[in-house]
Amino acid sequence: MNRPMLFAPQASAEFGRRVAAACGCDLSPMEEREFEGGEHKTRPLVSVRGRDVYVVQSLSGDEAASANDRLCRLLFFIAGLKDCGAARVTACVPFMAYGRKDRRTKERDPVTLRYVAQLVEAVGTDHVLALDAHNLAAFENAFRCPVDHLEAAPLMADDLAARVGDGQVSIVSPDIGGAKRAQRLQELLAARLDREVGFAIIDKRRSSGVVSGGDLVVGPVEGRHAVLVDDLISAGTTLMRAVQACRKAGARGVEAFATHGVFLPEARQLLGPDGPDRLVVTDSILPTRLADAGDGGRLVVLEASALYGEAIRRIAQGESVVALREMQPLGR
Repeated sequence: MNRPMLFAPQASAEFGRRVAAACGCDLSPMEEREFEGGEHKTRPLVSVRGRDVYVVQSLSGDEAASANDRLCRLLFFIAGLKDCGAARVTACVPFMAYGRKDRRTKERDPVTLRYVAQLVEAVGTDHVLALDAHNLAAFENAFRCPVDHLEAAPLMADDLAARVGDGQVSIVSPDIGGAKRAQRLQELLAARLDREVGFAIIDKRRSSGVVSGGDLVVGPVEGRHAVLVDDLISAGTTLMRAVQACRKAGARGVEAFATHGVFLPEARQLLGPDGPDRLVVTDSILPTRLADAGDGGRLVVLEASALYGEAIRRIAQGESVVALREMQPLGR
C-alpha cells in the first residue's frame, strides 16, 4: 500500500492532528512563512515525490485570516506539492468557502462556487474530499475532478440514538430547502433505534434577503423531542425562529444539529434562555467561536475529523468511501 502523507497548515492543524490519529499516521512537517505586504510561502519539509498526499484545510474565515487567504494558501501549497513530484494530491476541505453561492439568484450574479472549483482544479488537485456541501448536486456539478462527499448525519444519528431512550422523536427541517438533509437523519436514526421517527418541516421563505414565515410547523412535533438539523449555522436567526416554532407547537424538548458552526457574533443568542436545549456541531470549523460563551454544557462538538481519517484510510487501501454513508455506525 502507498502509505498516505498528510499535511495541515497551522490554521487547520488541530483538525489535521485528529484526522492523522484517526487514520493511523502522523502529520508531515511543513514550513509556513509570512512576508511583508501579506505575502506568504508554504512548502513541505519532506520529499513528496511519487507519494499520495492529502492536504487538510478548512476554508472558513475568522479574526486570524479570511476565507480568501486560506483558499489562496491551500491553492499555492497544492501547486507546490505537484511541482515537487507528488503523484496525487487530495484536498480535504471540511468547510468549503463560497459553498452557498452555487447559483444565480439575481441578474448578473456570480456563481462563485464554480469559480472556486476551477481554481482548485487549475493547480492540479486530483481529488476533493468534502463534508456536507450546502447543495450536493450543485457542488458535484461544479467540479470536474473526482469528488467524494462525506456527511455528518451518521455521527449525529449515533449521538441521538445513545440519548433519546424510548421517547418519541421528530427530525425537523428549519425550511423546505433542507428537507432531504433532515430526512436522511430521520432514516439513519430510525435504523439505529429500530422504530418510527417522525419528520416535520417549518414553513420559511426568503426573498431579497427578507425572511418570512418560520412559525408554522408541518408534521408531528407535539409531545415529542424535536431535533432541528441544518448544514450550517451563521447568525442563528433561522434556527432561533425554528426553536420557538417547535416549542409553540408543543415539543417537549428542542435540540439543534448543524455540521458547520460558522457562528457570527449574533449567534451567541443560541446559548441564551430562548435557544435550543442542546446545540451540536462538528469540528469542521475550529476553534468554534462559541467556545467561550458560557454555554453550561449545551454546546457539543462532534468529531468529523474521525470521519475524514477513516475516509483517507479507505482511499489509501482502495476501499469504498461511499460505504461510510451506510446505515451502520462508523467502526461497527
